[in-house]
Amino acid sequence: MLVISRQYEAFLDTFHMITLILPYSYHGGQSSRFTLVKDGNEIPLELKERIPLDDAMKYTVSLAYELELGRTYTIKDEHNTETDLQIGAVIRTDEFDRQFYYDGDDLGLTFEEDRAVFKVWSPTATEVKVKLKAPQEEDAVQLAMERSINGVWELTIRENIEGWHYTYLTCINLIWSELVDPYAKSVSFNSEWGCAVDPEKITPRCSSLQPLPSPVDSVIYELNVRDFSSAKESGMKFKGKYLAFTEKETGTPSGLSSGISYLKELGVTHVELLPVNDFDGVSDDPADNRYNWGYNPLYFNAPEGSYSMNPSDPAGRIRELKSAIHSLHEENIRVILDVVYNHVFVKETSSFEKLVPGYFFRHDENGLPSNGTGVGNDFASERLMARKFIKDSIRYWLKTYGVDGFRFDLMGILDVTTMNEIRDEVDEILPGAILIGEGWDLNTPIAPDRKANLRNANSLKGIGQFNDCFRDTIKGSTFNLHDKGFALGHGNLEAKVELVLTGSIGVTDGDKGIFNEPAQSVNYVESHDNHTLWDKMKACLEEEDELLMKRQKLATSMVLLSQGIPFLHAGQEFFRTKQGVENSYNSPVEINRIDWLRRERHEEDIEYIRGLIAIRKSHGAFRFRQSDLIRKHAFVHHPEEKLVTVHYRDVHPYGPWNELLLIFHSGESSNVRFPLPKGKSWTMLSDGKKANVNGLQELDGDSIGLEGICSYVIVR
Repeated sequence: MLVISRQYEAFLDTFHMITLILPYSYHGGQSSRFTLVKDGNEIPLELKERIPLDDAMKYTVSLAYELELGRTYTIKDEHNTETDLQIGAVIRTDEFDRQFYYDGDDLGLTFEEDRAVFKVWSPTATEVKVKLKAPQEEDAVQLAMERSINGVWELTIRENIEGWHYTYLTCINLIWSELVDPYAKSVSFNSEWGCAVDPEKITPRCSSLQPLPSPVDSVIYELNVRDFSSAKESGMKFKGKYLAFTEKETGTPSGLSSGISYLKELGVTHVELLPVNDFDGVSDDPADNRYNWGYNPLYFNAPEGSYSMNPSDPAGRIRELKSAIHSLHEENIRVILDVVYNHVFVKETSSFEKLVPGYFFRHDENGLPSNGTGVGNDFASERLMARKFIKDSIRYWLKTYGVDGFRFDLMGILDVTTMNEIRDEVDEILPGAILIGEGWDLNTPIAPDRKANLRNANSLKGIGQFNDCFRDTIKGSTFNLHDKGFALGHGNLEAKVELVLTGSIGVTDGDKGIFNEPAQSVNYVESHDNHTLWDKMKACLEEEDELLMKRQKLATSMVLLSQGIPFLHAGQEFFRTKQGVENSYNSPVEINRIDWLRRERHEEDIEYIRGLIAIRKSHGAFRFRQSDLIRKHAFVHHPEEKLVTVHYRDVHPYGPWNELLLIFHSGESSNVRFPLPKGKSWTMLSDGKKANVNGLQELDGDSIGLEGICSYVIVR
């Protein structure tokens, strides 16, 4: 990048204020007069403030009228030394947002009959060019763009450029930068160029499935594309690739189901894919053995190349990802995309920063980039064009790829207004599509009541949030490896267990809930982040594997039988391990991949989880949509330590049984008798080892003996 030599610097910080920094090495930092040079005329500036800094003198001067951005201006001081007026903090003012907001739906590259139209938003640029080359050519041409309305630059080309590569060149503050279009629909090998492709022409055509009547009817299964098929024993040919999801009737070495057939058998309704948009951390070179989950976003609308059979084919990436989604839809499995709009991989080299420096990212009160994400930048979703980009991207994935919902990584970085507008946008296209997110309270500089986090859950209608109270109550703290939750044998948690089993809405007097409605609660004990449940137990419990498996099945049964949205991490049902690695985001694929041999060893345990999913689906009382119905029909009780029950009464209108009794026992003793409510005889559907929606056995007598570390589903 070209370095501009300036004896002193001037910045437009608002439309009516300029800040000047004069180093002490320059006339002792002293000046008493500044003028703006515009069209050959010198316009006096009113000196407002002089502040001594450690190595320079800071001046603020006022402007009598607004300047037209996109032009070059010069400041002259009393020593007749000139410097260019740089665009400063003005880009973070409300006036800038209002003046330059563009509401068109055509940013990026669009194809219109016999022409291609490039549009890019860069209001502070004085020049913008398109750099364009044919894919097999070495030389590129640079074509000047014209400034249009609201800071948009555009160029129309009347020839067929499909398959060509392009970048943008911007001149801002006298410095030229090259960038890939943030709206690029596909990128070249190793993400060096945007690619001119028309996804609408690329088959298969994908349409979203009809959403389920309510998010609580879902069973979400979190998967990484590469993990799914990489193991030698996966039975899939396209290992680590999108196309593995198109392989039907695959099996393990012993002939048990694997791949998409396994997902269908298990009964999950949604697969949540870890990021499939273009990311850093792994190159597109097939010889690159590095691994990465995908939370280093580069280009948000372009499919990741390392999951493609031919990363050099920009249209092929789109075709393969579409094929994967289409194949899942054929099996009636919906697809949720994990999206990472809260940050970029590296702010300084991102396309956003090169288009409008300082605009797309938050800064603290000292003007320094904020870091609530922990990766060096926070995306400023509250700014109108940043919010627009997220909404445009969401619409694109829905319309072009036919996805069925979204999971928002570190949603607490985003603002409430943006998330609610996303909900509205999604409902215009696919009413009822699932939106869930990580509502952690993160240290980012927007007002507390504007953060899209758990504290503001009731301001986020129709958006579910990962329930860390559920996770920590059942499993134990994620951040304290040795903390034990209810399923791991910790007593005195029964009141919290009652809360989370019933949707965390609060069903008893004085019980302050977390959410207003059960669909806001995503219930889970394990995800890609942190230790798997199995690895946590191996580290903090000195118990035989048989007991640990009972604990894991107890915890998973609580996920599947609680009010709210159940969420499973792939392989959780067969005790997935990452060999004790807590944060495996860049660990070798051997650590992260699904172990299909482990799947073989635990077929009976998988059959149990399969049965629980079927039981959940069989009766509406397991998944009430309104809090009032939970409060009306659910009666929670903890008769003793490490024992919690939920009794649903008068629920025949919602399914085949009138009463459901759920028993969760985390104590090790098998000498516990539990009195059954009087009345008609009961049928056991699940006993902690087996689960069958048609029943396991009829129960005689007025009590049941409880095994240690076990859950039960009993109906009548």
